[in-house]
Amino acid sequence: MDLSLELTKRIQSALTAAFPDTPADPALRRSDRADFQVNAAMGLAKRLGKPPRDVAATLVEKIETGDVIEKLEIAGPGFINVTVRAEALEKALTTLAADERRGVGATDAPETVVIDYSAPNVAKELHVGHLRSTVIGDSLARLLEARGHRVIRQNHLGDWGTPFGMLIEHLVDLGLGDPEAPVRIEDLDGFYRAARAKFDGDTVFADRARQRVVSLQGGDAHSLALWKKLCAESRRYFGAVYADLGVTLKDSDVAGESLYNPVLAEIVKELEDKGLAKESDGALCVFPPGFMGKSGEPLPLIVRKQDGGYGYGTTDLAAIRHRLSVLGGTRLAYVVGSPQAQHLSMVFAIAKLAGWLAPPARAEHVAFGSILGPDRKMFKTRSGDTVKLAALLEEARERADKAVMEKSPDLDPETRAAIARAIGVGAIKYADLSSDRIKDYVFDWDRMLAFEGNTAPYLMYAHARSLSILRKAGVAPETALSGSFSVVAKQERTLALELLGFGAAVADVEATLEPHRLCTYLYSLASAYSAFFENCPVLKAPTEAERAARLTLCALTARTVERGLELLGIEAPDRM
Repeated sequence: MDLSLELTKRIQSALTAAFPDTPADPALRRSDRADFQVNAAMGLAKRLGKPPRDVAATLVEKIETGDVIEKLEIAGPGFINVTVRAEALEKALTTLAADERRGVGATDAPETVVIDYSAPNVAKELHVGHLRSTVIGDSLARLLEARGHRVIRQNHLGDWGTPFGMLIEHLVDLGLGDPEAPVRIEDLDGFYRAARAKFDGDTVFADRARQRVVSLQGGDAHSLALWKKLCAESRRYFGAVYADLGVTLKDSDVAGESLYNPVLAEIVKELEDKGLAKESDGALCVFPPGFMGKSGEPLPLIVRKQDGGYGYGTTDLAAIRHRLSVLGGTRLAYVVGSPQAQHLSMVFAIAKLAGWLAPPARAEHVAFGSILGPDRKMFKTRSGDTVKLAALLEEARERADKAVMEKSPDLDPETRAAIARAIGVGAIKYADLSSDRIKDYVFDWDRMLAFEGNTAPYLMYAHARSLSILRKAGVAPETALSGSFSVVAKQERTLALELLGFGAAVADVEATLEPHRLCTYLYSLASAYSAFFENCPVLKAPTEAERAARLTLCALTARTVERGLELLGIEAPDRM
C-alpha cells in the first residue's frame, strides 16, 4: 500500500463529498506536528467565503478513517493534522520491503524522453564547466529509466566547423596525416592550443587551414578520414573520463553537430517554404514572436549566414526536428547552462511554428547555474586556468583516501582505494546534485567531503552503518527484509514515514527534473535513521522481537539509501 497515495484518495473523496461544486487539491504534506497535514481548507475558505476552521471541520466529518487514520485534529487557522495507525504503517513497510522495484513505482504513462547533456568539443578536454550538465543529465536519465520511460541520451558533441581546418593541418604537421595510422593525443588541450597558436601566428598555416575547411566541407575523402580520426581519439578520451566519473554516456550516445550537417539546407528550405524565414541584412532569419532585443526590435535567429554558411542555431533546429520525428521523443530535456535560456526558447518557439514540436511532445530547458570558487568567482585553478575534470576527480580520490585512512586505518589497500574512489567521486557529484540546479554553488572540498551534513559521505555512512549492524547480528539484508516491522518508539515511527516517502520523492524529480529534491529526501532519511540509531538500541534491544523488527528497519534503510544514491549515479560502499 502506498500510504501517501491512499491518504490522498481518501481526502480527495471527502473534498468531493463535502464541496461538490468547488474542486480542490488535498494539499497533503508531511508534518512535524503529526504524520501528515492537510492544507486544503485554507484555499477553499477564500473561495467559499467561510472561516477556514469551519471548512476544515466540515472536511474532517467526511474523511473516512477506517484502518488507516488513527486521529484527525484541526490546528491553527484551519490545518488538519493526520496521525496514521501504527498497523497501517507496518503494513505499508511490509509491502515496500517486498517490492521488487525497491520503492520506485512504474509510471502509468511511459514516454520517450530524449536528454541532451554533457556536449564537450572534439579536441578539447572535459573541464569543470562540463560537470553540471554531465552529472545532472545522467542522474535524470537513470531516474527516468527507473520509472519506466524509454530514455535516449544525446551527447551533442562540437565536432564540426571551421576550427577543424587548423586541427587537421596541425595533425598533418605532426606527421600523423596517414588516415590508416593510429593516433594518440594525450593532451587534447595542448594539441588545440598549439594549433590555434600556429593559426594566429603563421599566415601560411592559416591559409592551409582555411583550404582544409573547404576540402572537409566539400567531402574530400582524405580530410574526412583525418577528421574522423580526431573525433575518434576525442571520444576515446571522453569515454575514459565518463567511466571515471561513473556516468552512463556511451560512444553510441554521441549525436554531434556533424550528424545534422547533411540536412541543414533542407531545414532552411522547409522554414522558407512555411513562410517562417526571411532575409535580413543579407542573412536568412526567423523572427519568432515575443522575442525582442534591448531596443525593442524583433530578435532574429539566423538560419543561414551572409556567406551562405550555417551556425549552431540551424544545427539546433535540425537536432530538435530529428529528436521529434526520427527518435520519436515526446519529452525533450536540454541540460544546458542558464545563459542559453533565450536561445533555447527561440529554438523551441520556431519548432512549434514549424509544426515539429506539437502536443503531446514538449521541450524543457533543464537550466543550471555556475560552479564558483571560494572567492565566489568562476571556479579555476590557482594559476587562473580552467580546472580539468580528470584532474578534479584525481584530487577527489586523493583527498578521500586521506579521510578514509584517518577513520579506518586497518582497511587493506585495495578496499581503501575502492572506498576512497566512491567517496571522492560521489562527493563531487552529490555536492552538485544537492544544490538547486538553477543556482550557483561554491565548490568547497571540506564541506563536500564532510561526514556530517547534507553530503555524500554522510549518506554513505548511514548505508554502511546499517549493513554493519546486520553483519554483527549475523543476518543477511534479504533475510531481515522478510521480517516483521514494528513502529512503537517515536524515532521508529519517524523513520518509517521517511522510508515510505521514497517513491513520492522519485516521482517529484520525474515531474520537476530537479535532482536536489531526491537529495533532500535522502538527507532527511539519513537524519531520521541517525536519530533512530541513537535512541533505539538494535543489537541490545529489550526483546528478541524488538531486535528483529529494528534489524528490518536497518535493512530497509540501507536498501533505500543505496537505491536513492544509485539513481543519482553515486556508489554506496558496504563499508566505510
